[in-house]
Amino acid sequence: MANGDVNGITHDLQALLSSEDRDFLVSNSGDQAKISSLIGKTVGLYFSGSWCGPCRRFTPSLVEAYEELSSKDDFEVVYISSDRNDESFNGYFSKMPWLAIPFSDSETRKRVKDLFKVRGIPYLVILDANGNVSSQQGVRIIKDYGAAGYPFTQEKLNFLKEEEEAAKKNQSLSSLLVSRTRDYLLSNDGNKIPVSELEGKMVGLYFSMYTHGGCLKFTPKLLEVYKTLKEKGENFEIVLVSLDYEEDQYKQGLESTPWLSLPFNDKICEKLTRYFQLETLPTLVIIGPDGHTLNSNVAELIDDFGIQAYPFSPEKLVELAELEREKQEAQTLESVLVSGERDFVIEKSGSKVPVSELVGKNILLYFSAHWCPPCRAFLPKLIQAYHETKAKDNAFEVIFISSDRDQPSFDEFFSGMPWLALPFGDERKTLLQRKFKIQSIPAAIAIGPNGRTITKEARQLITAHGADAYPFTEEHLKHLEEKLEEIAKGWPEKLKHELHVEHELLRTRRNGYVCNGCRGMGHGWAFHCKQCDFDLHPNCASKNVEETKNDSKAKEGWICDGDVCSKA
Repeated sequence: MANGDVNGITHDLQALLSSEDRDFLVSNSGDQAKISSLIGKTVGLYFSGSWCGPCRRFTPSLVEAYEELSSKDDFEVVYISSDRNDESFNGYFSKMPWLAIPFSDSETRKRVKDLFKVRGIPYLVILDANGNVSSQQGVRIIKDYGAAGYPFTQEKLNFLKEEEEAAKKNQSLSSLLVSRTRDYLLSNDGNKIPVSELEGKMVGLYFSMYTHGGCLKFTPKLLEVYKTLKEKGENFEIVLVSLDYEEDQYKQGLESTPWLSLPFNDKICEKLTRYFQLETLPTLVIIGPDGHTLNSNVAELIDDFGIQAYPFSPEKLVELAELEREKQEAQTLESVLVSGERDFVIEKSGSKVPVSELVGKNILLYFSAHWCPPCRAFLPKLIQAYHETKAKDNAFEVIFISSDRDQPSFDEFFSGMPWLALPFGDERKTLLQRKFKIQSIPAAIAIGPNGRTITKEARQLITAHGADAYPFTEEHLKHLEEKLEEIAKGWPEKLKHELHVEHELLRTRRNGYVCNGCRGMGHGWAFHCKQCDFDLHPNCASKNVEETKNDSKAKEGWICDGDVCSKA
């Protein structure tokens, strides 16, 4: 049989899927099918498991595509299970209309997984009729195109992408929202509203998940804008594009809002996420009365300006940018830190320090929490930078803004810090997080003596340069980079290191990385292996470093990855 190619390894299906005493695959009814029956077919190797949530959500899409293609009789799927026991395998496989490597043959299942370097599931490898690997991105292809992606070759995918580009030029509300089987949207009381009734209106496509933290905060603001526009008689409508996994969550989200929605789990929801290259939630795409995209995401504009952001036109964006510039120019330390009678920060003793006493200083707003492993890892470096900076310039201060869940945790963490803080539970914390758009911790915002924001990247700068990053100004950082360039010239261009004996490490500029030696974050220069994605700090590359392990446990609602904890 013809061979496929995986990282230079050649194989045929018979050798790939059989074992010494088995030359067949099984169906969910227990029937056997000879592996030789796959010869000449396009075959999908489906790595999945019943315990895997994303797998359970993807499998119905694959079943739908498979059944659409069944009449061709030249496409087959083979399930390679990651289940832990027979019962789980049988229950999950019973919902699949294709073949599988028997669960009892764990050796072959493992061998195939290792061959294709399966690191996560669901995972779908496509082999063409000659046994060549067409794609190892089958999950993405099925999600994006379903059966229309068949035979899943690069040529077919290029054709589909060209079709999409052509469709964008002739975009209309109907081309976006109408499918072959549906020409309506749903109201929150379950009525079907023809898409044609929205023609000529400005429409916001609201990509959201009911339980997503950012969406939970944004939806009430969007609702306020929506109601105000309706009261003014504006021709504006919102269509929910739900990305919820559970139908109950979808229904809760729809019932609590007055706008329209695509049906739950509608194919077009997935199509639209790709079409608009969705990167974040919440996202509100604005479609103009002519059916063309007016703005790819106005969620941040509504968050910042509310009803003022309407009608989201280029002219309005220029106006809002000018308002933002004026606001930044007028920013003072008091406007940042004072709210009503809350015009102070505290020392560890609990004593109040008036914000007025900090005016004229360089201030670092430090967003952090005791439960956050990256925060605890960054703290010693910040303390060192703080003492070194204070020794050079006493007009420098740090203010801790806590995301801790209780007073004892706040007290314990703050007790190890040599600077000031907002009191635990202070209402200004939420205002500051919103103002500076803090989505992950640790974060550090540098405020200059005039009260204006110097940089929102002070944490990264301190990680890279320590106290040398101060005073964080563009001019100073440019000088610092020039100095580091000179220092780097004294380092070897490449070296061998006992922590990575496979390949030489090359001196490389890196925007951000985790050192495989000390596990700390690095910025700027590294000794890097592109093949293995391996990095060492320059100072770690010059010595033997024992790898340290950090506690990776995060609080509910947050995900810790690398050197930050982000809101889930």
